Amino acid sequence: MTVHFGLDRLLADPALRAPLAGRRVSLVAHPASLTSGLVHSLDALAACGDVNLTSAFGPQHGLKGDKQDNMVETEDEFDPALGIPVFSLYGQVRRPTPAMMDTADVFLFDLQDLGCRIYTFVTTLLYLLEAASGTGKSVWVLDRPNPAGRPIEGLTLIPGQESFVGAGPMPMRHGLTLGEMGRWFIDHYKLDVDYRVITMEGWAPDAPARAGLAGFGWPEERIWINPSPNAASLNMARAYAGTVMLEGTNLSEGRGTTRPLEVLFGAPDVDAKAVLAEMQAFAPQWMTGCALRECWFSPTFHKHVGQLCSALMIHAEGGFYDHHAFRPWRLQALAFKAIRRLYPDYPLWRDFPYEYELTRLAIDVINGGPGLREWVDDAGSVAGDLDAITAPDEMRWAEEIRPYLLY
Repeated sequence: MTVHFGLDRLLADPALRAPLAGRRVSLVAHPASLTSGLVHSLDALAACGDVNLTSAFGPQHGLKGDKQDNMVETEDEFDPALGIPVFSLYGQVRRPTPAMMDTADVFLFDLQDLGCRIYTFVTTLLYLLEAASGTGKSVWVLDRPNPAGRPIEGLTLIPGQESFVGAGPMPMRHGLTLGEMGRWFIDHYKLDVDYRVITMEGWAPDAPARAGLAGFGWPEERIWINPSPNAASLNMARAYAGTVMLEGTNLSEGRGTTRPLEVLFGAPDVDAKAVLAEMQAFAPQWMTGCALRECWFSPTFHKHVGQLCSALMIHAEGGFYDHHAFRPWRLQALAFKAIRRLYPDYPLWRDFPYEYELTRLAIDVINGGPGLREWVDDAGSVAGDLDAITAPDEMRWAEEIRPYLLY
């Protein structure tokens, strides 16, 4: 069955667009905001005679998706073809200002997400909803798939640990589409917003792959378009809830290579084969659902630039992939633990400003608290100790989100 995304349904059905008549419309978009025919949503909506586009917004990495790394900002600009301002929500501000909100009455949110709390488009949605709350402005999410599907994994963000990569008390791998997430945000934060989800048609997040194609979250008939520069494949999207933690370490996440965020680590001073053996000895139950392969790379930029790095590549794809068994957050935690056991004094945790958080270690910002790091650094901890603090969080979240599911 063909899956129709929210954008395609809005464009195809004048009745869905009818409430936009006579209202000024803004679009939040990035490079993956495309129709099934690969037309960008900004161009597709501008071509609709009944949609009055008056502004647009770009999230982290920009509307064009040209900004490579974290904390690389995008400036506001003017679209000369459409004659509208394009505001950056990753430049001088992260939250839409009142002046920005004054440019439209309805805000269409059309961002492809990865299903992970730390992917900042989740937080951008919250900030837009908060800016619209109590103003009479409308926010519509043009829903898109969660490519990681419904599985839930990771520690819940601790209250007080909120950041631009931590919008609220949810686990790392949240299992929701952004349309569903918006429903949870409105209830959880008691927001007063005219909110609407243009749902997908035909999306079945647990449908298996056919003929060896994608399935399990991502419809096989849709090609993958990078929503951000390093989100280059479905394999990356599946692994990201684990591999993103490498951003808080001195290990390479593969930036500066052709497969960023698809490795468990890369480093010139770590023996990947020895780490793999230690992982298998310590917690083999966390290694299921994918294949791991020893490999080598020399990054052309970023960490360990120009140095030969020993690495482990993740393959959550093809015949190696088991959607329900794959647990990327635990897999990445296991790699950290194995490195710590083999190299007790290794400078694992990177101490630098991360997403404008200046006082906390990046790994703690990423995980919404110190629990993961403390487990890795505790020489006496075992796999069951991490499960004991994580599994209750995962079960609570699964129950909490049940009323907000749309598919």
